[in-house]
Amino acid sequence: MHFADLHLHSHYSRAVSQNMTIEELARNAKIKGLDILGTGDFTHPLWLTELKKRLSFENGIYDFDGMKFILQAEIALVYTQGGKGRRIHHILLAPSFDAVDQINEFLDKKGRRDYDGRPIFGFSSIELVEVMQSISQDIEVIPAHSFTPWFGMFGSMSGFDSLSECFGDKAKHIHATETGLSSDPLMNWRLSQLDNITLISNSDSHSPYPHRIGREANAFDLKEVNYENIIDAIRKKKLAFTVEVSPEYGKYHIDGHRNCNFSCSPQESAKLKNLCPRCGTKMTIGVLHRIEELADRPEGFVPKDAVPYKSLIPLSELIAAATGSGVVSKKVAQLYNLLIDRFGSEFSVLLNAERADLLTVVGGPIADVIISNREGKLKIIPGYDGVYGKLVLNEVQQPEQTAAKKKFTTLRDF
Repeated sequence: MHFADLHLHSHYSRAVSQNMTIEELARNAKIKGLDILGTGDFTHPLWLTELKKRLSFENGIYDFDGMKFILQAEIALVYTQGGKGRRIHHILLAPSFDAVDQINEFLDKKGRRDYDGRPIFGFSSIELVEVMQSISQDIEVIPAHSFTPWFGMFGSMSGFDSLSECFGDKAKHIHATETGLSSDPLMNWRLSQLDNITLISNSDSHSPYPHRIGREANAFDLKEVNYENIIDAIRKKKLAFTVEVSPEYGKYHIDGHRNCNFSCSPQESAKLKNLCPRCGTKMTIGVLHRIEELADRPEGFVPKDAVPYKSLIPLSELIAAATGSGVVSKKVAQLYNLLIDRFGSEFSVLLNAERADLLTVVGGPIADVIISNREGKLKIIPGYDGVYGKLVLNEVQQPEQTAAKKKFTTLRDF
């Protein structure tokens, strides 16, 4: 099995760790258990220069120190369509530096690329796909974190109601969309318009550390790892499974107003007319609410050809919660490293390690939370309006509580 995180950023993006270097990405990805990374930010001139110097091309894919890389960037499009302002983020995957140079040549005609790793342009998603197809049919355009309120294709603040509304007659060239941290496949399956679209999952990481990169990822069962085979698997829904964080963990899962420390369900929000009851201003409408608006299927619906997924919280956060320590504390690092030394990678710990073996390394409380995480039994206070969800260990989620959770649990058991 090969794990890939195909959406992240370099140290040239705003609000990103200066440790987002090729060396640190490759080193930490191996600890996580990742085999393939997106490069991030190939639109930035300085980062692109680094990539061209550091990456070697072998067997149809780029490589640095044994870590495979796919040329990847994220761009922001801000434009008006259908009488409404749109702010949409897209992931670009490219097969070669030659294709990247042609992409950047086009972007230079539209604006600047040198001020941020995720540049902003004023043309439409339709034009983006049209031009990318003219450069190379091997370039993949993927809507990023599709339901995120502010910058998602389906976002409540500036998004569209359908794929076809966003891309027009170019929608046929969109083969995948990114679930984002605040939604998971079970939620996305409620929209029949996505039946022919592959749901992929990536971290959109701004930090190279294993509790950030790979927190969402894609598992490929490939005989040969190269760009062509990865893109073919994405286009034909041939992923083995995706790795998702629980959607409640995401920063925009439910509705709320961060300044007033207020959050609520979509049903409560409707009663409040989407206004914060503490200050009267409009709340940020979360992903769960937006899916309820667009869904044409009931909760728990699973398409026949659905790609399975596994829901996991990063290991460092589990250890931190079990020990009452900070995620980046020395104690968490020591326990984390003991597990990695014993089992080889974080994914091996989270997905495969037996409880009996875990007990020999870290003891009962941590072993139990790792197993509960794997079985979908952890409770998370949902995130809202830019606030991450919070893991609660003194309560567990019982899978049989709802029909949706029953199907969710069954699907994750391989």
